[in-house]
Amino acid sequence: MKTRTPKAKIAALAASAFALSLTAAVAHAGTTQNEPPMEHCYGVALAGENDCAAGPGTTCAGTSTVDYQGNAWTSVPAGTCVDIETPYGNGSLTPVERP
Repeated sequence: MKTRTPKAKIAALAASAFALSLTAAVAHAGTTQNEPPMEHCYGVALAGENDCAAGPGTTCAGTSTVDYQGNAWTSVPAGTCVDIETPYGNGSLTPVERP
């Protein structure tokens, strides 16, 4: 078995580090380029499944108390919110009054 010199060990470590950083960069670029722009859509989340804004006294994500709560939003692909149908009407880009 051959023993590596200190320079060879350093070169091998540097090459490994470079390869790992390149792999991470490619993986990150692949995920961010394929994600569509998102928008907040009010009144479409089911109870406890909102992303945020569920009214006074709530902490945010997962705090809506009823299905299609008008002041709770969830993130959806941009341009799709107003096409989402619920029993109370379509989604909205602003908070809505719901029974």
